[in-house]
Amino acid sequence: MEELKKKIREVPDFPKPGILFYDLTTLLKDRDGLRQIVEILSERYIQEGIDQVLGIESRGFIFAPAVALNIGAGFVPVRKPGKLPAETLSHSYELEYGQDTLEIHRDAVEPGQRILIVDDLIATGGTAAATAQMALNLGADIAEFAFMVELEFLNGREKLNGHEVFSILKY
Repeated sequence: MEELKKKIREVPDFPKPGILFYDLTTLLKDRDGLRQIVEILSERYIQEGIDQVLGIESRGFIFAPAVALNIGAGFVPVRKPGKLPAETLSHSYELEYGQDTLEIHRDAVEPGQRILIVDDLIATGGTAAATAQMALNLGADIAEFAFMVELEFLNGREKLNGHEVFSILKY
């Protein structure tokens, strides 16, 4: 895992002063690093009976479809407002540096479906918690949350109401 961490660029003061941004683009451009991340996630969930993999905009879109394909599940995008063409459910939440809103199609998840929620990073947990709330409102069963990076010092897991969380790299 230390080899994967070495492939992530740390950018100080982005998007605002005092924030240390973990830039996964340097990991993504490395074919072995990208393959390794997708393989770790796919192997973890291949036998878990996942129906849908929810990928959170925008970097969750990178990993979620590949994992969904590998484990035989569908992919559901969770997007910023105004990006989905059909009827949506939305949820607003606080970020460590502001406020945001996410949306999901109302017909994206059927009641009782097992879902996996994927994003690149968990910080304070607001984005993941908003996604979970929408999925639960649609009747989903959340199998687990999966992240490439977890910033443990921000305690994001606490916002996920006891749901299982898997993260590959921890800071």
